[in-house]
Formats: sequence, C-alpha cells, structure tokens
Amino acid sequence: MSYTALYRKFRPQEFKDVKGQEHIVTTLQNQINADRVGHAYLFCGTRGTGKTTIAKIFAKAVNCEHPADGSPCGNCPSCKAIAAGNSMNVIEIDAASNNGVENIREIREEVAYSPTEGKYKVYIIDEVHMLSTVAFNALLKTLEEPPSYVIFILATTEAHKIPITILSRCQRYDFKHISIQTIADRLTELLEQEQVLADAKAIRYIAKSADGSMRDALSLLDQCIAFFLGQNLTYDHVLEVLGAVDIEVFSQMLRKIMRKDISGVIVQFDELIIQGRDPGQFVMDFTWYLRNLLLLQSSEHMEDVLDISSENLALLQEESKMIEPEQLMRYIRVFSELSNQIRYAAQKRVMIEIALIKLCKPEMERDVDSLALRIAQLEQKLEAGIPAVLPQENSQTENHSNRKKILENPSEPSVQQGCKTTKIIPEDIQQVVKNWRSIIEKLPGILRTYLKLAHPILTEQDQLLLILEDEVAEAFVNTEDHLREIGEAIKHRIGKEIPFKIACNDSGCPMEEPCVDLGKVINMEITIEDQEDM
Repeated sequence: MSYTALYRKFRPQEFKDVKGQEHIVTTLQNQINADRVGHAYLFCGTRGTGKTTIAKIFAKAVNCEHPADGSPCGNCPSCKAIAAGNSMNVIEIDAASNNGVENIREIREEVAYSPTEGKYKVYIIDEVHMLSTVAFNALLKTLEEPPSYVIFILATTEAHKIPITILSRCQRYDFKHISIQTIADRLTELLEQEQVLADAKAIRYIAKSADGSMRDALSLLDQCIAFFLGQNLTYDHVLEVLGAVDIEVFSQMLRKIMRKDISGVIVQFDELIIQGRDPGQFVMDFTWYLRNLLLLQSSEHMEDVLDISSENLALLQEESKMIEPEQLMRYIRVFSELSNQIRYAAQKRVMIEIALIKLCKPEMERDVDSLALRIAQLEQKLEAGIPAVLPQENSQTENHSNRKKILENPSEPSVQQGCKTTKIIPEDIQQVVKNWRSIIEKLPGILRTYLKLAHPILTEQDQLLLILEDEVAEAFVNTEDHLREIGEAIKHRIGKEIPFKIACNDSGCPMEEPCVDLGKVINMEITIEDQEDM
C-alpha cells in the first residue's frame, strides 16, 4: 500500500477532531441541531486552517442518517460515500482551474435536479476568489434563488476579492490562525499514534514554523520524520531539515552588531550559509527574535505572550537590557523591508549582507531613526570625553594647498605633496584613469553604474585606490567576483594587470593618508564625454 501523507491521513472526520476553530464548529452544530441550515456559506482564512475540512464534515452532517449532536456518525452509507469521495451529493470545485462562466453554468443546470439520496446537494467551491467577473455574475443568479436542497460553501484565502453582491448573500465565517500550543498538542497526539519519539522542543519549533496552519505543521513534521527515518526527532534535527537557526546564534549575532563588528557579523552569516541554512528563513527568524526583545522591553508581563523556553527567555531578558528600544525598532524596520525585497531577488545573500552592514553602521541611512541613533552615539562619545571628530587642521591645509596647485596646472600628471617632494604619477595608472570610461563600459549594469561614480586616488605607496561615496556601493563592488571582473577589464584595455583597491569615504573628510585625487590631475574620458553631452 502506498504511503499517505500525514495531513491526509489525519484529516478530521468529525467536528470534535477539528482543532482551533471551536467558534465555527459550535455555530454549525447548533444550526444542524435546530434545523436552521443556510443556503450559502463563505469560509475565509489563511491556508491550512480547516476551511475545506469543516466544509466536508458539514456536508456529511447535513446528509447523515444518524447525526449525533450536529456531527456526522461516520458509519452510515452517506457518510462513508462522502468520506471516500464517491458521493453524488457533494461536488468539489477548484475555482483556480475552473473559473470560467461555463463552469458556473454547468452548476446552474445541475442544481435543477434534486439529490437521489440524502437531503442536500452541497457544492464546495475552493479558492472562489479566482472566479472571473462573468462567472461571479452567473453564480449570483443561483445564490439569489437557490433550491431548498442546495447548499453552497465558498472557501477563500482572499475575501477582499469577493464581490459585495456575493458576500451579502452568504453567512461569513472567519477562520483564525491556530495557536502554537494547539498545533503542538495535535502533533504530539499524532506522533504517539505513529510511534515516533520526538523532543517537546522540536515539536514546538515545528508548530511555530507552521505560522498558524495545521496542514503546514503536518507537512513539516512529515518532512522531518522522513529525513531522520527510524531516529528520535530532536531539536537539532528539525533545525537542520528546515534550514533554521538556533536562538543562541541570533544572540551572538546581535551582540556583534551592537559592537559594530562588521567582519564578525559577515563571517557568522557566511558560516550559516555554508551549513545550508535558508537565507529567507534566517531573515524571518531574526526579525521574530528582535520582535521578542522589543516586546520584553515594552512591558513587564510579556513572558506569557512569548512562546519560548525558560532558558531562551532568560537570554532575551539579559539582552533586552543591553539595547535601546529605538535601536531595536530600527533593526526590525531594516529587516522587515529586507524580507519583502529578497522574496524574488536573485542575490539574496548580497542583500542580507548589506542589511547586516546597515545595522552596524546607521550612518549609511538618512532616515529619522538612523539620524537619532547617530546623534545618541555622538552624545555618548562626548559624555565619555572622546571628541566626535579628531582635529585635522594640518592635513586640511595641506590638502587645500595641493588642490590649489592641481587647479593651476591640471594637465601635469604630478602633484606637490608636503613641502619638499614631488609626486610622479606612474604611467600605468595614468592609462587606467584616462581610459576609465572604456574600461568599465562592458561591465554588468549595477557594477558599471557604481564605478562611474568612483574617484581614482593615488596613495602614498603609488597604488590605485577607487573611492566610492557610500558603503552600499562599496559592499557591492568589493567582492571577489567583482574585483576579478574589474581587474580583467583593466588588463584587456591597457594590456597589463594593475593592482588596485576599493574603499569608501562617505564622511566628506580628507583621506587619512597623503593621496592624490587623480580625477583632478588627469583628463578622464568620463569628464570629456560629460562635457560633450552638455
């Protein structure tokens, strides 16, 4: 016999087996007991919350030969036929693939015939919001004056797409997200029947990952059992299968972010990717972790709201005292925006790395939250007696002198540095700067765009330094693949390899070491072309 998935094997067959939707179950049972069954119902709610399951149980109950307390007996011929999918009285339609007016017209023709067995013909239309406008209009005529033996149950995940004319003719029932505790209890019950041993912590994490969907929880559990078939299901096993990250990892990463340890944060994220963790799952779980920290700061009695273990709660309470609420809200905002951006992004890893750098360096952003955080950091430095900006009068004077000499003789490929020596620009670097536009013209779009705005600098050690004006650009360009592409483009144009580095200077202050702005000294292609365009 072929294997049956857990969500199919344990689909509830009676109202008492349905978990988490007691408000709906009770109402429907009362209607059946009082013989006040309506002719049209609209079941709304997210995936896996029991809409189709309750619709089938309701269809069995209204046709059952021996109902008990508004619930089907499950043993009569009608109940067995409906459970097996062989009943002519229950018609299931998937509106996602049968959304045309012809399909609805077929229903209108069929409802003219009363059921041969049982009392009601029940039409269950799943994903009803997918029907076309014309199909909705055709369905409306049937809903207005249906035969007494016909019941329509419309199920949808997007109730806002249902026309108001349809909504006004249906009894609407909103299915709630199923709580983590309810899902965990159900999984524990099913694991006992399946004779599979599992840690309570592992079961709870699966329940949390299901995001209120019992069906998703059973599918995740099925996946975990299959991967570690014949073994006890542990918390580490679940993390490995789902590509998730333990809360202790988030704690370590948050502390690195607070210390502005960019290299440590990127290395730790790189290790997670090497371990096979899912980037999207990481973003979602880290956002949830930050949310829990914020809730702990917001009230003294949030322990009951947070669904976490006692050891993790102690860790969160410790960290909640180490960080300001405004800083946490900024972190949550950055990662919430990121979760939307990476959904269809090809370079998820790069975007996550940039977001992590943003968390470490609020100066990369210009929003109110980031500016407030930067001001707070400056105030802390001043209170500690550390000057916010170190004096640079001598270097600024020297830099101004150099710029004046460059402007007086811009065609001379050398510049006076200090008071005694003259800096000669190497011929190879001159060729790179002169041909910069030609060098980058065949590079990929975003890389080329960033490099168009780069400032070529000659360092004290006669090395070419490409300065970018913001750290997002620097983080994107300064990768192994992009550096190789730039090096190959330079070699292709001037015939030899030229060592170079990428750096960022978004402060507007002079560079820390003596240097020459080559863009001011050498006539670059980009300058000539821009003048021609003007």
